[in-house]
Amino acid sequence: MRFRPTAIPGVVEVLADRARDARGAFLRGWCATRFAEAGLDFTPTQASLSENTHRHTLRGLHWQAAPAEEQKLVRCIRGAVFDVALDLRPGGVLRHEAVVISAEQGNAFFIPRGCAHGFITLTDDAVVEYLIDAPYAPGLARGARWDDPAFAIPWPAAPAVISDRDRDWPLHG
Repeated sequence: MRFRPTAIPGVVEVLADRARDARGAFLRGWCATRFAEAGLDFTPTQASLSENTHRHTLRGLHWQAAPAEEQKLVRCIRGAVFDVALDLRPGGVLRHEAVVISAEQGNAFFIPRGCAHGFITLTDDAVVEYLIDAPYAPGLARGARWDDPAFAIPWPAAPAVISDRDRDWPLHG
């Protein structure tokens, strides 16, 4: 397990080291000791899966407001997605970081508190796993428009599938 910091403090790509032999491969998806050594205070309390049937399905941009802010480790366990973290913290100037995460690479994306998260699938039948450190609080769920010009996120495609809720989030500001 290796950690690649990004330009946004706390947003980290987690690179996997697969052990391979005649049986196949083994990949460590999360390790408390390794995260602590990397300076990431993260203890997951729930795991969730997002199944996405069609290529170019967009989910996001989502976060939870205080006091239910959450951190998440996002990994694509089937297919590939273009994954985005958007810094909404004071002083974050709406910077974003994006990385392709895929089952083939085995990499993951760590999203800290105060950052919105979203992705668009690059393949059909993409499955995304979330390890999250706070319970979902529906009343504190927030979102922002994926195509808001204030964010200037270079999405690789327009969404072919998007929920009404994600399409209708207000523009920033």
